[in-house]
Order: sequence, then structure tokens, then C-alpha cells
Amino acid sequence: MIDTLLGGLSVEQFLAEYWQKKPLLIRQAIPGFTGVVSRDDLFALARDPDVESRFIAHDGARWEVLHGPQKATDLRRKKQPWTVLVQGLNLFVPEGDALLHRFDFIPQARLDDLMVSYAVDGGGVGPHFDNYDVFLLQGIGQRRWLISNQDDRSLIEDVPLKILQDFRPVHDWVLESGDMLYLPPHWAHNGIALGECTTYSIGFRSPTYQELAQEFLVYLQDAVQLEGLYADPDLKRHVHSAEIGDAMVDRVAEQLARITWTREDVRRFLGAYLTEPKPHVFFDSPDEPLDHDSFLAQCNRAGYVLDARSLLLFSDGRFFLNGEAVSISHTDLPVMIELADRRRISTVADLTQDGQALLYDWYCCGFAHPDSIESK
Repeated sequence: MIDTLLGGLSVEQFLAEYWQKKPLLIRQAIPGFTGVVSRDDLFALARDPDVESRFIAHDGARWEVLHGPQKATDLRRKKQPWTVLVQGLNLFVPEGDALLHRFDFIPQARLDDLMVSYAVDGGGVGPHFDNYDVFLLQGIGQRRWLISNQDDRSLIEDVPLKILQDFRPVHDWVLESGDMLYLPPHWAHNGIALGECTTYSIGFRSPTYQELAQEFLVYLQDAVQLEGLYADPDLKRHVHSAEIGDAMVDRVAEQLARITWTREDVRRFLGAYLTEPKPHVFFDSPDEPLDHDSFLAQCNRAGYVLDARSLLLFSDGRFFLNGEAVSISHTDLPVMIELADRRRISTVADLTQDGQALLYDWYCCGFAHPDSIESK
């Protein structure tokens, strides 16, 4: 499967030669692929207030951006090229989640979401660049991709999109259904629909170090414990009562220098930060949950799967689910690693009673559920 997906390259070859280095055009990455959602279902998602979407139109001189939920009238426009983008398709369409996780040869800690764009003839979002890696998989129709490795990333002012001021493409490719284009960060690109088309974008999260630093400092709030009160028994009279004296600055600086962290602190921070659900993601508990014994029987018949909204990661024997650290016994580690990697296990019979109880608790919270027998 992966050999087809990467055009005959092994994962090792792709990572060594292309990942974050240069683009790769893959003809028939998924032969016969035309998408995982129909146009009508996609439009229904775009009109849903719980789904992130954008409607983008342009007439050659002016760009228009409308954030969802979208209006049905906009999705029937005729006069100018337009496109509608739906984020997080993997959260609402099981086939979308399955498509996203075909790319698990990149660590799930980097995997972000599946976006789909529908466009009429000439539709697109203009020449731009992203700060993250992306695979662009063509669904129905054709899309022309112009790409550039230019260093000039100056943007046009006073437009609602980040559109490059001076776009100079060096490649010009037309993608058919099933074709795919991989782009590293900062490669400028412009996708233009040739007739009605859909494109599925598999994106990877790339937080800035500034963002990581800010979030880590927030995380440290619960770990920092500096004892004592500010005191100045050697206080001297100030010439200016409003002045913050050097002695006060030095004393506080000395105490703040005591704030330190370890590699284990960073590990725990990353586990919580990388699995934290996005702000718009909510979990639904089952309306009529199975009792514990019925739950175990169902899982042993059909398997146990993580909800599409859940992310389970681990590092050095520590597990993290949806922003929280999870305690796992040594005996249960192999099964839990399989669940994290494959997002599914075929049975819970190999877990200890504590492990089974934990998975039952996740089920009751809506984080996971027994696989449905009907889907087999």
C-alpha cells in the first residue's frame, strides 16, 4: 500500500530524499481514487456550524472569504470562480479518517488533519506558501498546480488571504484523479481547478518554537514551586520612593534563576500538548452505554477502536490521551502500544482487569468504542 502511495519509493527513501527537502509528484498514488465524500455531503458539512469551513471567491481583482457555516446560495454561485474548504474531514467521515491514517509512516505526533477543497472551474485560493508539509491528493476532476521554490515571500497587502505578491512558478503540473503532490514547507504553490474538482490535503502540524516555548511556560505553572516570601531585611532608604531598586531586581532575578526543568518535563509537556484536542473538538458519551461485561463481550467479538477525535501517543513507556497523562501497567504495554499505533485492537482479552477498566472508562467518555460488528 505504501509503495503505491509513494510512487514506488520505500518510506526510508522518501524520508531521506524528499521529506522537508523537495517536492514529489506521484502519478496514481491511489489508483481509482475519486474522494471519500460526495459533493452534496461535502456541502452539507460546509453548512454545519460545528464544522470549520471557508468559502473563497475571486473575480480577478477582488478576493472574498466567508467563514462557515456556509449559505446554500453561495454554494450555487455561477458568476465567478470559487472554492469551499472543509477542515477536519477525518472527524466526520470514517473513510476520511482511514485516508488520513494511511500517512502514519509520518509520526502521528506530526499528523494534523484532512482538509478537502471543492472548486468550480478556475477556483482556488491564489499563490501562497504554507509553514507545514502537505500531501495534495486529487479527487474528482483535474487541478493545475504551479509551484515555486522562491525566497521572496512578500504578500499582497489589504486582501483577506496570504497571497504572494510576486509568484514565479518553476513547475507546472496537472493532477488527475488519484495523483498526488507532496510539498515541503515554504514551497509556494497555486492550485487552479480545471473544471469541477476536489483536492484532499493531508497536512502536518508544525508549531513555531515560540508557540512551543509559550505553551511550555504555561505547562510549567503547575510544576514550579518556589518557597518563601520576598523579604528585604537589609533595606536602605531610597532617594526616589517610586524607583524599583537594583537590590530588588537582583533578589528576584536570583530566585527566578532557580526555575529549571528536565528532559522528562519536556517529554510530559509534549505528550499533553500534542494530544490536546483542538478548541472546537468535543467528545460525546454514549447515550445508553453498555455495562462493563457487555462492553468486554462486544470488544472481544468486534474489536476496540479509538474515536477519530482521539489521539493516543506514548514516549518511554508514558502514555498520553487527549491532553492527559495515562498510567499503564507494564503488563499492558504491548497491547496499548498496538492501540496507539494502529488505533484499533482486535480484542481486549489480553489486557489486565485494570487495563480493561481503563478502556471501558474511555468508552464511557466517548474517547473510544467497541468496533461495530456491522462494519466487518
